[in-house]
Amino acid sequence: MHGGTADTPDSSSAARPVRETRNLGSANAPRDVPRGGRAPLTPHPDRLLPPEPVQRGIARRLYESVRDLPVISPHGHVEARLLADDEPFTDPASLLVTPDHYVTRLLHAHGLTMNELGARDGDGAEQATPSEVWRAFCEHWHLFLGTASRQWIEAELHDVLGVTVQPSADTADELFDELTERLRLPEFRPRALYAAFGIEALATTDDPADDLAHHRALAEDPSWPGRVVPTFRPDRYLDATAPGWPAALDALAEASGIDTGDYTGLVRALENRREYFRAHGATATDHSAPDARTAFLDGDEAQRLFQRVRAGTGSHDDARLLSQQLLGEMARMSSEDGMVMALHTGVQRGHHPETLRRFGPDTGHDIPLQAEFTRALQPMLERFGTNPRFQTVVFTLDETVFSRELAPLAGFYPSVYLGAPWWFLDAPRAMHRFRDAVTETAGFYRNAGFIDDTRGFCSIPARHDTARRVDAAHLSGLVAEHLIGEDDAAQVIHDLHDRQPRAAFRL
Repeated sequence: MHGGTADTPDSSSAARPVRETRNLGSANAPRDVPRGGRAPLTPHPDRLLPPEPVQRGIARRLYESVRDLPVISPHGHVEARLLADDEPFTDPASLLVTPDHYVTRLLHAHGLTMNELGARDGDGAEQATPSEVWRAFCEHWHLFLGTASRQWIEAELHDVLGVTVQPSADTADELFDELTERLRLPEFRPRALYAAFGIEALATTDDPADDLAHHRALAEDPSWPGRVVPTFRPDRYLDATAPGWPAALDALAEASGIDTGDYTGLVRALENRREYFRAHGATATDHSAPDARTAFLDGDEAQRLFQRVRAGTGSHDDARLLSQQLLGEMARMSSEDGMVMALHTGVQRGHHPETLRRFGPDTGHDIPLQAEFTRALQPMLERFGTNPRFQTVVFTLDETVFSRELAPLAGFYPSVYLGAPWWFLDAPRAMHRFRDAVTETAGFYRNAGFIDDTRGFCSIPARHDTARRVDAAHLSGLVAEHLIGEDDAAQVIHDLHDRQPRAAFRL
């Protein structure tokens, strides 16, 4: 089966072993023929730098000046458990393919099922083995040509794991065995890689009900010199439109020890968990609301609204308004406790319901929506936009608002930082478009630097290296056009990859 219905089960799919489905497909969408060969894997040292010689020379110097800077990763999805347990990675498929939805979504688009990519199936259908997942990835390696993912994976394979031949049908089994053996070595365990990657600060993304035991274990481990901080991600407690919202409130009540049966209790429970996170090093909250709208109802009105929605008698509009009210409460809390409020809005999560049901969220089918910020942010910014304790980092998947809305907002409000291009836009040309769109209005110092937003641990250095190369290329153009001097450009690129993420996320 292919395309958007690749994982929709028929009457027998739940019981069908994955190996029996590998060659099925519609007559109109044949699989690509596996490609073989032993082509060398040699990422070019000047990749992403300008082709024009003079400008390329400037870009090389700028890149060299920041190539070895420490990595500041203020937003991502690597789990603290990985570093607390420090267990060896088992195989390359489980490390590089299955958990990375940048990889799986494109393979799925070409007809591979989520079962074939190793995803755990809620219907109980058999998963492919890691070696089968790896072979499928290698056979379809050519599909990543031209994508940002291809650059990251090449860097992961070559620079991190020492691979010197490209994945292909002919090299798949050899690479699987070679990498599985290599990943058992001490220098490839998570903590050793953390040090080798030069990571100075790593922020995870965590549920407010999480006890943060792994963060605590790291903080209390005298042999661990790194810094891993949690991020407060309260989406499931704020989204009153979700079917699981009432159950989420019960979980929050258990974690906080505060009854969430009324609006005041819910707000107090959220405040309680924020304080718990701050005590464990958190500096930021993260929100994935459908849009950036907030509401600020008075207490009695908010309580009546909460009761209608909690009782199931409220409308969808009531539930949406309550969600906006709770997001407004998050802004109010940030203005008081100083936690940075990151907004990842403007995306429809779980676009394919059947894939969501069977394989869960974050499996590659989150799709961008048209965004609006000028009116949406006004209620929040008129209250807190000039409050010195309040700070927000605004991300978008809609390029049309870069210059029209976000740059002017960040160019006035001291509390507003522009989030880096992310998810679909964290690609070299999109990064250039972002810089072109916002810099002339807001300058370089109203953005948050680079945020990798990754689930793939080994992609962290690769993605940061890509961003440093892109910024070197972009700044070299301004130097070559005599708009800024090379000394200024060197300071800017250093700040973009050190000072700005620290300042934007108060690390």
